[in-house]
Parts: sequence; C-alpha cells; structure tokens
Amino acid sequence: MEAVARSRFQRGSAKKLNRIAALIRDKDVPSALAIMAFLPKPSKQVLMKTLHSAVANAINKAGKARLKEEDLVVKEVRVDNGPNVMRRLMPGPRGTASIFVRRMCHIYVKVGTKNGEQKG
Repeated sequence: MEAVARSRFQRGSAKKLNRIAALIRDKDVPSALAIMAFLPKPSKQVLMKTLHSAVANAINKAGKARLKEEDLVVKEVRVDNGPNVMRRLMPGPRGTASIFVRRMCHIYVKVGTKNGEQKG
C-alpha cells in the first residue's frame, strides 16, 4: 500500500529543503516526524505538512481500521526546483538596483507499508 502527496510552488529553495529531505528518507514515519520536530530550520514546516498529508492519504486509502501511522515508511522524498517567478529589487550603490530571486520548489513525498503489502 503506497500513497503520495505533492506540494507545488512552495516558497523556499530546493537546496535547503533537500538537506532536510535527506534526513528522513527510508525512515519510518514516527521517527521522521520526530526528527523534523526538533530540527532548528524554519523551512521544515512545508515538508512536515506534506508528509502529514501523505500519511493521511495512505490511511484514508486503506481504511482507518487497517492501517496506522506506525506501519508506514517514507519510501521517497523528492524536492525539485520550481519556477523562479518572484523577482525583487534591492537598492544598490550609486542609484543602481540589484535583482534577487525568491525561489520556489515542488515537493513529492511517497509513503508505504514496510513490506509493501497491506495489513489485514
């Protein structure tokens, strides 16, 4: 039993979120949530929310009686670059302006049972 959650056009760079994603790959869901709960990085909130959504999708797909959060494993976490559409100007020297980009990313989380099959 596998379930997927996608979160697109999220604020934050893919490079920063990939560091967090590397910590939770191939971990069971309760320990992945515990790792992220105590990380001192503010960008973890988006990844945490997407993981909660994937867990809820898996439980809803299988039925509440058949599957629990403890039975699930984070199979795949992928953070890709999104469009860099938010460009801002910052005042520079001698009346010039410097452009800096507010980056976006797409997050993909796949969770599944430990043995790949549904319990029950």
